[in-house]
Amino acid sequence: MGEFVLVPGARLGAWAWDAVAERLRDAGHAVYAVTLSGLAERQGPGWERVGQQQHVDDIVSVIEGNDLYDVVLVGHSYSGIPVGQAAGQIGDRLRRVVYVDSSIPADGLSFADGWSDDDRAWLEEQLLEGDGTWLPAGAEHFVDQDLSDEAVSRLVSRSTPHPGLTLTQPARLARPIGELPTTYVKCLMAGDEPAPDVQQQLKSPQWQLVEMRTGHWPMLSQPAELARILAAVWS
Repeated sequence: MGEFVLVPGARLGAWAWDAVAERLRDAGHAVYAVTLSGLAERQGPGWERVGQQQHVDDIVSVIEGNDLYDVVLVGHSYSGIPVGQAAGQIGDRLRRVVYVDSSIPADGLSFADGWSDDDRAWLEEQLLEGDGTWLPAGAEHFVDQDLSDEAVSRLVSRSTPHPGLTLTQPARLARPIGELPTTYVKCLMAGDEPAPDVQQQLKSPQWQLVEMRTGHWPMLSQPAELARILAAVWS
């Protein structure tokens, strides 16, 4: 069966994947959910200085440290940036990359570089307010995203500040992401179509698009459907 490495988005830990991981394991797959450095239970001394390369190394270490092959490497939201970089570094260990409503990396550009000028200015204000970290969002951030009250409560109570350097340091690609077998999962309640950079990559014969009629956190709003999509990607 497949080996899945699941990486959560900004301010989240491996816990965000619990419901999806349980369903994949019940289907016989091996699942490794990753908490990136500086987040959740890995928020130790100096966590606020964690940079982008450390998040890439976190992912590669899980794959190489567990000697995984035929890996389906899954990134949600922010984590598409380190996931895309890690995918290019692991060579023949990779089976497929899956971006779940996520940013995608471009060589020399950061997560924030993909935002509009207004959104980047807003993020800079957020980082100033958080002393260099991106503070967790309140419940209003999760409105109209197909989330139950319980799911919103979990997101609000369990999210942790995110190291700001990971958002502003540039990506470094070992391989162009268009060369890698890739599925992009677009959550339609977070926007009707993928971002322009994703649309450009979808022209590659290596890429495919899958749509979900849910919000930006499908691992919490529709875990069974997301697990089904991931299992189908492996098969």
